[in-house]
Amino acid sequence: MKNFVLSPVMLFVLTGILSINLTQVQAQPVPPMSGVLGQVKSVTRDSIQIQAKPGVVSLDITRPLTTYRQVPSDLSHVTSNSYVGVASEKQPNGTEVAKQILIFPAELRGLGQGSALMDPQPRAATPSRMTNGTVSRPDAQSQSRMTNGVAQRASGTTLVVRYQDGTQTISVPANVPVTQVTAGTVRLEAGDAVYAVTVPQANGKLATSKIFVISGPAAKKAN
Repeated sequence: MKNFVLSPVMLFVLTGILSINLTQVQAQPVPPMSGVLGQVKSVTRDSIQIQAKPGVVSLDITRPLTTYRQVPSDLSHVTSNSYVGVASEKQPNGTEVAKQILIFPAELRGLGQGSALMDPQPRAATPSRMTNGTVSRPDAQSQSRMTNGVAQRASGTTLVVRYQDGTQTISVPANVPVTQVTAGTVRLEAGDAVYAVTVPQANGKLATSKIFVISGPAAKKAN
């Protein structure tokens, strides 16, 4: 298996998405999306094994398979009702400040929806949070936080992210990195960090036809 190093922000996004999927069970503004997050152990045309936090998960691959990658974007693409993931950090005054924003396509709405505090990262002054939901843009409120959800615009440089049982208001610096998650040809390889959307089959097994390559060697080979 190939080794790769995740950036601190991307590692934050990874652990945040996993936590949300394991803990959020209440009603949500958009339907929740089940999935498996982890590192690819092996992949064939018809199956994939993913090393997730609870253990290795084996999934059947159904066709057509859609793979997703990240491309550079900017805040102008965060519009009302966008579904986003926002990694943020809580400041001493209580304000959440965005460190990275991911914009998800319509077919991935509901991925990792919710908000939860994460285990503190090494040398971090405060714990992090992952929040997935729908965006609006009112005033600001930083502990790190990841917020995914549907976006709505408000005044100033803030985002209000709505999820099933609450909201997070996040201040957005002018230079915050923004990436768009978009469908594209990505060669899946062992060592990739991925999120596979899962669907139960009649035989009780899980299958996937949508895989988001978050980080790793294959992400650099997207067409």
